[in-house]
Amino acid sequence: MSTIHVCPLSKLPETVRLTGARSLVTFINQGTPVHRPREIAAEQHLFVPMSDITTAVEGHILPNESHVTALLGFVQKWDRSAPLLIHCWAGVSRSTAAAFITACALYPGKDEQEIAAVLRRNSPTATPNALLIDIADTMLGREGKMRTAIDAIGRGSECFEGTPFKLDL
Repeated sequence: MSTIHVCPLSKLPETVRLTGARSLVTFINQGTPVHRPREIAAEQHLFVPMSDITTAVEGHILPNESHVTALLGFVQKWDRSAPLLIHCWAGVSRSTAAAFITACALYPGKDEQEIAAVLRRNSPTATPNALLIDIADTMLGREGKMRTAIDAIGRGSECFEGTPFKLDL
């Protein structure tokens, strides 16, 4: 079984310890300090600087195909012997999009609606970044099904930051 954990930056060290994660994906604004927990080897940490936006904003990095390409390359190499942890600033948008994208990429035969339903069940606050989903949907050849599935679960509950959660695949 492959387990993907998601958390906000504030819970990163604690979540690594509690989950036993040994691979880490960081989707966060450029310049935000992130201290890699000692349990995560440098080569097992993907750092992707981007802003949590869906349209261009001066001074921010708009999610693009290179970000999704980096994620897909990293998760395809994940050996799945220990959990993968994905985080962003709040654990609500970029990280939940990355977790959904990872699940769709690693399990191409799994129904997008089913993955999205598990995401919602395990995280009432998840609101995956729509641009990341659209980019990945195209790259993975999912023909709009990823976006449709995320639209179907709707926006998550308002929060300051999400509660750590996991997706068991």
